[in-house]
Amino acid sequence: MRIIYCRSSFSAMHLFVIAIPLCHVLVAECFIPKVDVAIIGGGLSGLSTAKDLAAANKSFVILEARDRVGGRVLNFNLTGKNIQELGGEYVGPTQNRVLALAAELGLPTYKTYTTGNSTFYRNNTVHHYQDTLGGIPPVGIGSLIELAFFMNDINTLASKVDLEAPWNTPNATALDSMTLETYVSSRLSTADSRVLLDIAIPAILSTELREPSLLYALWCIAAAGDKTGPGTINRLIGVEGGAQDSRVSGGTQLLATLLAERLGSQNIYLNTPVRKVQLKKSRYLVSSDEVNISARHVVVAMSPPLASHIIFDPLLPAGRDQLNQRMPMGALGKAIAIFPTAWWRDEGLNGEGVSDIGAIRVTYDNSPADDSFGAIMGFIEADEMRKLDTASEEEVKRQVKQSFANLFGPRVENATDILVQRWDLEEFSRGGPSAFMPPGVLTQYGSYLRTPVGRIHFAGTETSLRWIGYMDGAISSGERVAGEILKTW
Repeated sequence: MRIIYCRSSFSAMHLFVIAIPLCHVLVAECFIPKVDVAIIGGGLSGLSTAKDLAAANKSFVILEARDRVGGRVLNFNLTGKNIQELGGEYVGPTQNRVLALAAELGLPTYKTYTTGNSTFYRNNTVHHYQDTLGGIPPVGIGSLIELAFFMNDINTLASKVDLEAPWNTPNATALDSMTLETYVSSRLSTADSRVLLDIAIPAILSTELREPSLLYALWCIAAAGDKTGPGTINRLIGVEGGAQDSRVSGGTQLLATLLAERLGSQNIYLNTPVRKVQLKKSRYLVSSDEVNISARHVVVAMSPPLASHIIFDPLLPAGRDQLNQRMPMGALGKAIAIFPTAWWRDEGLNGEGVSDIGAIRVTYDNSPADDSFGAIMGFIEADEMRKLDTASEEEVKRQVKQSFANLFGPRVENATDILVQRWDLEEFSRGGPSAFMPPGVLTQYGSYLRTPVGRIHFAGTETSLRWIGYMDGAISSGERVAGEILKTW
């Protein structure tokens, strides 16, 4: 109930009692929670933004569309309190921000299992080999020489990329006008070397070679390092000393859940997809279906194409909107076969596999540190994932088993469970691990990627200077945005 006094044209003051829904009254009276910063997205980038804001005693709320925090890091709980990671999983040298966060939260890391022979399935034949070439399977000497020259050349090109402003890289327009495939085709002529690149690039970018621009691919390679260790394609595909070097005890979603606990549940709204961000005088009104927040600053901590689902008033600059529209998500799935034991280790195998056919082309041993059960994980990438987007769960599992069996034999049929996560079908991801840039996008619209619009700031792994598409990039992007905001006080 609300009492309103109004003046009648026919009589003196009359008292009217009008029933108005409480939520409407609150909006009308501007009884909307006010914070310094509203953060849209409760993944690692949004949580990292909040962490630094909290340390500076700034008020914030996180508005997360999912029923959990973490974004594309996701633990699956097996019986007996064991977990498997269905999203981002690996950490490695030069990923300084994610390693620092793990240490701060008391989460030790352990090495990915690499003891024994790796496996290469090529032309319907299995080859077991000792990996002495940094993830490159044994192929003919001509292909090895060609690959060595190619990797040296692409690393050299990547070393010239301007990390902060890749559109200012020498010959940026030419590099951005062609696809990565155009460049690869001009450098590789042997069938084996081309097959290996066709496997490696989807495993890194979750795209086919024909999709990203060469400049964008070079930028991602250059970003896979730090100031003391420049990025290389070798580090991206490598296990020991590379991007797949180690795992986080308890699973990487603990990075998000433990950080969220520190930030306080009262500051985090779950199941709250933001619909609109509207500038009202000097503050922003951030609205979901049931929650309205008034904030001085807004952080959009999500992939660009997902940000396009939000209505902005006033509109974002046309260039920023074009960027959102022109960055599609990579296509990504993950499958894990569970076994009572890691039996392949007894056969002298380390679980690392590369295949030229099948839904899964790259595998790793995903068994826990205590060896309490066995697990083999495989990525479903790019076109192979798109083929399965409309398939039934049973059909996906059948193809996953066949892919694992190609590499490791009929004992795969003894799996006690097959876990599958199709990120393409996840409502608030629609792919992964990040959005990418086709030809022409980086040079024409890349400058909008990190540029604030008023007091609207943009985080997310796509905006990082280091480890684009990785957890490390997400965390560093949140720290960058928090720094931008704190400079305004």
